[in-house]
Amino acid sequence: MRGEHAAYACGAALGFLGDLIAADPRRGHPVAAFGRAAGAVERRLWRDHRGYGAAHAVLCAGGAAAGAALLQRAVRGATPASPSSLRGRAGVALTAATVWAVLGGTSLGREARAVGGALSAGDLDVARERLPHLCGRDPQALDGPQMARAVVESVAENTSDAVVGALVWGALGGVPGLVAFRAVNTLDAMVGHKSPRYRRFGWAAARLDDLAGWPGSRLTAALTVLAGPDRRGALRARRADGGAHPSPNAGPVEASFAGALGVRLGGTLAYGGRVEHRPVLNGGARPVAVDDIERAVRLSRRVSVLALATTVAARLAAGAARAAVARGAVARVAGGHGREVGAV
Repeated sequence: MRGEHAAYACGAALGFLGDLIAADPRRGHPVAAFGRAAGAVERRLWRDHRGYGAAHAVLCAGGAAAGAALLQRAVRGATPASPSSLRGRAGVALTAATVWAVLGGTSLGREARAVGGALSAGDLDVARERLPHLCGRDPQALDGPQMARAVVESVAENTSDAVVGALVWGALGGVPGLVAFRAVNTLDAMVGHKSPRYRRFGWAAARLDDLAGWPGSRLTAALTVLAGPDRRGALRARRADGGAHPSPNAGPVEASFAGALGVRLGGTLAYGGRVEHRPVLNGGARPVAVDDIERAVRLSRRVSVLALATTVAARLAAGAARAAVARGAVARVAGGHGREVGAV
C-alpha cells in the first residue's frame, strides 16, 4: 500500500512537470478524443429530457472512469508494487501520463498571456479572436477592460477546474479519479450551459460538475488566500462575496482572486447573445487592468504548485496512517495469539 501512494506521488510530480514543459498539444489530445466520443454519444441519445441527459453523463463519465480503472489494474497488477520495480515504474508512468493529459495550467497561462499581449498592443481584434480559447463569452460585445476582466475571471475559475480539482481527485482516486474528474468537467463544458438545447439535457452534467468541483474549488480558494499578494484582502473578499456568485464553485475562487489581486470582478457579461448581470466581487476595489492578467497567471501558478504539494502530502499521510493502523491490528492479533498459547 505504501508503494502505491509513493508511486502516485512520483507520477503526479512528473505529470505536473510534463504540463509545465510540454503543455497541451494542438492536435491529438486525449481530452479532445473523449470530447469527440461524447459528442457521438450525444447525437444518438439527445432528447429534450433530463433522463436522457443523465444517461449521457453516466455513460460517458462512468465509461471513461471504468476504462481508466481497468488500465490501472492491468499496469500495476492485483497488488501494488514498489515504485522501483518494473510494475511500479509502469504505474508511475501511467499516472504521469494521465496527470499531464488532464492538467491544463500551462495552456491556461499561455492563452491568457496571448489575450493580454494583444490588449497591451492595442489590437482588440486579435484579443477578441483569442478570447474564446479561454471562455464562452461573446468577444464582440466586450471592450478592452471588459476582456481583461474576462481573462482574469477565467484564469481564476480554470485554476480550479483545470488544475487543482484534478489533483484533488487524483489524490483521492488515482488514475480513475483523474480521468473521471476531467470527463465530468468536459461534459459540463459541452452540454452543461443553459442554452435552449441543453437546458434539460445538460442538467445532470452541470450538477455532476458542481459536485465534482466542490472540493477543488474550496482548496483553490484557501491556497489563493495563502499564496496571494494580499492575504487579508483575499480572505475578506472570499467571506463577503464567495457565496454571491451563481456558480457554487466559481464564486469562492473568483472572489479570492479578486481580493488577492486587489481588483473588482463580476458584473454584466454576455454569453452567445444572452446577457447576465452577476454580483460584483470585491466591489470596493479598482477595475481590472491589462497588467493584472500577468499577475493572475503568476498567482494561478503559485496556487497550482501548492495544490500539487498539498494533495501529494495528503495522499502520503493517508497511506502512512493506514499502514500504522494495519500494523497495530497485526500486533493486536499477534498479542492475542500469544496470550492464548500462554494460557494453554
